[in-house]
Amino acid sequence: MTTINLRPQQMANLVGRYIDAGIPVLLTGAPGVGKSSIVEQAAKTAGYDVILSHPVVSDPTDAKGLPWPGKDGESATFLPFGDLAMAIKATTPTVWFLDDLGQASPAVQASYMQLLLARQVNGHRLPDCITFVAATNRRSDRAGVTGILTPVISRFGAVVGVESSVDDWCEWALGANVPPELISFIRFRPNLLHVPDTRKADDMANFPCPRTWEFAGKAIRMALPDELEFAALAGAVGEGAAVELRAFLSMVRSKLPNPDSIILDPDNAPIPDRPDMLWAVSVALAKRASDTNCGRIFRYGERMFDDGKSEFAMMMVKDVNRLCPAVQQTPDWTRLTLSRLGKSYLA
Repeated sequence: MTTINLRPQQMANLVGRYIDAGIPVLLTGAPGVGKSSIVEQAAKTAGYDVILSHPVVSDPTDAKGLPWPGKDGESATFLPFGDLAMAIKATTPTVWFLDDLGQASPAVQASYMQLLLARQVNGHRLPDCITFVAATNRRSDRAGVTGILTPVISRFGAVVGVESSVDDWCEWALGANVPPELISFIRFRPNLLHVPDTRKADDMANFPCPRTWEFAGKAIRMALPDELEFAALAGAVGEGAAVELRAFLSMVRSKLPNPDSIILDPDNAPIPDRPDMLWAVSVALAKRASDTNCGRIFRYGERMFDDGKSEFAMMMVKDVNRLCPAVQQTPDWTRLTLSRLGKSYLA
């Protein structure tokens, strides 16, 4: 049997619905695809607190409580502690997130069975404000997953897979302080967003995935010397991807038209012919957009559109709209919607 896969934004929407309904849901997917971030985003959007548990480093008593002598000296009870105690005492809507559940031992997985379905264990009952969400890699990911017990899986209302999406990652990155040149590179080389891990068992190297590209962005922000930057980028996403990224960065840093100069004179600023430079210019302009300069940026976009660069022009307008929704209240937006670019964008 196969699992239905959704893009990150679709998954965040679905998880939010299950959270609101109080139904447990299990996310599956490759390492670094963004499962944890999706759960955090869905919980935040729904206004829920999060209790984060890592069953892979837990003991069965974490979900059952510690045996504790009774007051009569002849019996024992189970004393909740840690995450279990927090969940029992919760009074506000809370997601109890079981991350990397598939890497946990069968005994630890089984210890959550009563909580997932009956919502009580050893005389302690979870409040109605607690909702379970879990995530796991798959056996094929070589992430130490041996599987999830069948009775544990059957206690989730849905098991749904997460697949990477360039559009979703770029939209997230635009609002997450990821360097614009890295967003441009991923748009230029979308196949590098998530490359399946094919390392040998004894390899100690990273590979390209949404999580490691975020680290590459942080390395770029560090403004390292040339001899150190490549080592940092290769350490984040692997040597092959780092070679391509460095070549792209060199082009951007040496040949890219100055975005500020374009905004100052959008009617005469040069329009690049190379796709890599067009992506870089488009993202750089969108990151600088405001309700006061958007008219100049839209004018440049209209010139790109008329010059046969419609794909880049429309993506730039979409990015401006995402980053600065206030532009829709400006006369420049009204003018844009009446232009050929605007009509194509809104179609």
